[in-house]
Amino acid sequence: MKYRALGRTGWKVSEMSFGAWAIGGTWGPVKDEESLAALHRAVELGVNFFDTADVYGDGRSERLLAQLRRDHSERIYIATKAGRRLDPHLTEGYNRENITAFVERSLKNLGTEALDLLQLHCPPTDVYYMPEVFGVLDDLVKAGKLHYYGVSVEKVEEALKAIEYPNVQSVQIIFNIFRHRPTELFFEEAKKRQVGILARVPLASGMLTGKLKADSTFDTDDHRAFNRHGEAFDRGETFSGVDYETGLEAVEELKAICPANMSMVQFALRWILMFDAVTCAIPGAKRPSQAEENFSISDLPPLSEEAMSQVRVIYDRHIRELVHHYW
Repeated sequence: MKYRALGRTGWKVSEMSFGAWAIGGTWGPVKDEESLAALHRAVELGVNFFDTADVYGDGRSERLLAQLRRDHSERIYIATKAGRRLDPHLTEGYNRENITAFVERSLKNLGTEALDLLQLHCPPTDVYYMPEVFGVLDDLVKAGKLHYYGVSVEKVEEALKAIEYPNVQSVQIIFNIFRHRPTELFFEEAKKRQVGILARVPLASGMLTGKLKADSTFDTDDHRAFNRHGEAFDRGETFSGVDYETGLEAVEELKAICPANMSMVQFALRWILMFDAVTCAIPGAKRPSQAEENFSISDLPPLSEEAMSQVRVIYDRHIRELVHHYW
């Protein structure tokens, strides 16, 4: 495993890190014993950074990570998120009372006195234009409730606005073979300010694994069944906003250029690590076997210039028009 600096925190985090959405729920059924086995295997493979949220299984994911930290002596960094417990999820809900309550709940779930990294959880765009919200986060740092804070965003516009606040240490953003726009301006601006970038949804909700088929089915509690058009949350969270049939078509072309020494999963994750602005990618894993495939990427050689160019051609042909100017 290789490690990269996360913002100005002084932390060195695993460039392949663990996204803990799936072990909380909305990705089909999960068993805590199997989830913990996947988490333990990740630590054995050198993963030291785990990303979760208070709404992943209504705290289930946070509590599993608390157990993981109790089971290991290694330094484990846990980033969580707050804001999506608001119902309705509106701008005015991002106030001192609610944010403080969310933080206190996560502290309890994670069994700690201070959160390593708190991220605003894809708030409405207007929140990024409210300095008072970031002032609340500054106060929580001063009070010893947080070590650092960052944001998780839907849009590049939100990412660019967030990093204007001097104490934002990280931005979590969808970045994968189906989402190229962050490279055009945001990456350079983040590097200038030494802001860490967490690449989320790195496998486009499983589409970039190459394992989905036209007749694949999903459980009713899996967002890939109920959120394809944004029925529950931003549609860009599901298959990166690409319609299912187009995604399958693009993946077939990607399979043709996938290096012989890599699986499609590894190819898609290795592509992300080719960008030095990225701190880490955060694929999920519900089983140890998935952890082994996801977290072995650091040992693989860089992709060739030709492969990177071919990915761009496929993106331009199939994907760009569908997603580029929306997020």
